[in-house]
Amino acid sequence: MRILIISDIHANLAAFQAVLTDAEGQWDTIWFLGDLVGYGPDPNECVAELQKYDHIALTGNHDQAVLGNLDITTFNREAIAAITWTQETIDEDTRSYLVERPSKLVEGNFTLAHASPRHPVWEYILDPHTAAENFGWFETSYCIVGHTHVPVMFEEHNNGHRTILVRMPNYSETIPPYEFGQVDGRFIINPGSVGQPRDSDPRAAYALLDTNSMTWAYKRVEYPVAETQRKMKRFGMPQRLIDRLAHGM
Repeated sequence: MRILIISDIHANLAAFQAVLTDAEGQWDTIWFLGDLVGYGPDPNECVAELQKYDHIALTGNHDQAVLGNLDITTFNREAIAAITWTQETIDEDTRSYLVERPSKLVEGNFTLAHASPRHPVWEYILDPHTAAENFGWFETSYCIVGHTHVPVMFEEHNNGHRTILVRMPNYSETIPPYEFGQVDGRFIINPGSVGQPRDSDPRAAYALLDTNSMTWAYKRVEYPVAETQRKMKRFGMPQRLIDRLAHGM
């Protein structure tokens, strides 16, 4: 099966639509890893857009905060402002959809979690040490996560001694740059963020997984950042959240 892997849309409809257009014809279903809302200006629109397609979706920490299931005082000031605005903006259809999402599930040989297999809603896997601690929390060969907004692949090997390799994305090739199905190891993989990249690249990030050929391809696509920024400014969202989109920070 050909799968469009996306995460952390964060109510950024322009970025979401750019990904859908860029990946058109290359996937059969969507696996969405959580944080559909929060930060951005289009929560209802993004939920409605995702529901147009065959998909599975997880819940993230911002989704849970908007639903009132997390203490928002643990978020930074700008995130709190965006969460509060989102709580006041979402309609009943959006709320009902978000309520029904799980935080972790297994699809064949793939474990899906928003943040990590150990703490599905809120843990950042940004380094080999944290990745190493999480390999014991899933039984499949592959775990796909979001939450950090940074695309990366952690590869575990146990050939006499345990090693964790870090593989950064390669966007220069039009074919999958890394055929991980041919390697004897286990993986924790992050596709990056659609609507809130945090790796100093403002382009929307996504990935394409083919479970027949067992290949993975990281992808980036430009989107009209200014369009999202104008909406955010119109709704009175914090200036820092507006500015950061242009820098992928």
